[in-house]
Amino acid sequence: MITGATSGFGEAFAGRVLSGGGRVIATGRREDRLKRLEEAWGEERLLTRQMDLRSAASVAEALGDLSAEFEAIDILFNNAGQALGLAKAPEADLEDWEAMIETNITGLARVTRSVLPGMVARNRGDVLNMASVAANYPYPGGNVYGATKAFVRQFSLNLRADLLGTAIRVTSIEPGMCETEFSLVRYKGDAEAASKVYQGMRPLSAEDIATTLESILRLPNHININAVELMPVSQAFGPFAVTRG
Repeated sequence: MITGATSGFGEAFAGRVLSGGGRVIATGRREDRLKRLEEAWGEERLLTRQMDLRSAASVAEALGDLSAEFEAIDILFNNAGQALGLAKAPEADLEDWEAMIETNITGLARVTRSVLPGMVARNRGDVLNMASVAANYPYPGGNVYGATKAFVRQFSLNLRADLLGTAIRVTSIEPGMCETEFSLVRYKGDAEAASKVYQGMRPLSAEDIATTLESILRLPNHININAVELMPVSQAFGPFAVTRG
């Protein structure tokens, strides 16, 4: 099952699983994008569900009547999330903060809680949670976005503590700069501003993340990758900021 399967990492990973012969439950808010997935892959091994993970009723409806072919979820890729704006905290839009919390934290927790009991009953499964380097490294304007991704990382580690004694694996995926619709969403549709984020450097791609996920899943079942942090070679770390005077 993939949340946010209509673009970026989710769409790339859906393609990777389907290409490998697996079944995919692809969820997302945009019905036209879900239909595009159906046109590309057919409906034999792909089940699409329109779902807004900010709504408990929407999640319950999407997961409430899965057919026998799709009900045993072995992999949950909690990919759906968003970054909105880069304003510093005193000027930030409170609605943007609330939307990020509802999606990146509440929605991810809601979907995970819905899927986990089945994994535990079958004693198998992988939970892949999309965090970010922002979970570990603060930057100006990252305020609530970074805090939500820190939740994803810590939630992933705490899931492992709760799931000790089962065969379920949990991984926090923490990428740096990736060229998807991420910046377009952050800049609220300003394509020019979004394109400048990746100007003059080679960012990670959605396929790079799909490759990383596949490599984690193909490891022997007794190996759990707690967290994986990756960046493009073009990205590194800056000095501490200091105000003077």
